[in-house]
Amino acid sequence: MPRITIPQDQAHDPLSYTWAHFTPEIGAAAAAYSLAVYEHSQLSMREMEAARMRTALINGCHLCRNMRAERDLPGHITRSGGDAARAAAARDNTPPPEEFYAAIPDWQNATLFSERERLAIEYAERLGEAPRSMDEDEDFWARMHASFSDRDIVDLTFAIGSWMALGRFTHVLALDGVCMPTMPE
Repeated sequence: MPRITIPQDQAHDPLSYTWAHFTPEIGAAAAAYSLAVYEHSQLSMREMEAARMRTALINGCHLCRNMRAERDLPGHITRSGGDAARAAAARDNTPPPEEFYAAIPDWQNATLFSERERLAIEYAERLGEAPRSMDEDEDFWARMHASFSDRDIVDLTFAIGSWMALGRFTHVLALDGVCMPTMPE
């Protein structure tokens, strides 16, 4: 049950109602930020999904944990006013299989991630749980710079920041109990 008042006629999509009704200017900016991540990131879909899913697991957001790129992302982008084809053209848009998502909780022992995917998961985990752990971890930053350009690191940081903020918003206000239109219940 949402932690704020949602009219019964909006119960099918409490998140959209919340963003548009209570703080429309901030909601529009949040939607634009989320859309920009998907439309303009140069990271591969697998790298993005690795970091997004680790963030979703940390946040506890039911919507985010159940979202799958292949099934849900085009609809999310379109509903947000974006162009799913443009977003797909910006990167390697190969969607990960279900085994990929299932391996993320035990990513340190999984063998199916590339080095960049593994670093994206680690970075998301550290940003979400212990951001100060990276303050003087020169080994971590050397590994990041060996695999990612500065542009990629900034891209990934913006993406993870978006998922942290919006996933926590959605979960804390209990707006994540209703599936997105393209997601199974």
